[in-house]
Amino acid sequence: MSMSFSHDHVGLSVTPEDLDATVEWYVSKLGFTVDQQFDSHGTTFVYLVSGDVKIELLAGASHRQLPIPDVLTSMDPARLHHFCIAVEDLDATVSALRDLGVALIGGPMAVAAIGQRIAFVTDNLGNIIEFAEPGTWPAGRPG
Repeated sequence: MSMSFSHDHVGLSVTPEDLDATVEWYVSKLGFTVDQQFDSHGTTFVYLVSGDVKIELLAGASHRQLPIPDVLTSMDPARLHHFCIAVEDLDATVSALRDLGVALIGGPMAVAAIGQRIAFVTDNLGNIIEFAEPGTWPAGRPG
């Protein structure tokens, strides 16, 4: 039996106290919109969307993670390292993020082996987000 997969969403744990501020960060800094918000099994869930990117916030964490000042020293195996969003113009994205007060923790840098330029930021809670130009599907996603 062979299986076929397509990416659906990234789930991020937040404390209940941080849920509203985290929704606001993704809406105001990255232009995401709230697709759904619901309660299930005693936890509040929020789906945020932008294009074909979907992030699920799960408001059940008991404590915050530590902030990350530098992507190159952030290899703690106890956390998700990062998720990546493809962008058409990395320099324009970085400029827009800086204008919104979002600081880089890495890059922009070139990854010559795969022909990409990348940069890293963190959200309001320290989750690492990579922006890549082009994405790792330069020929488009398989059908």
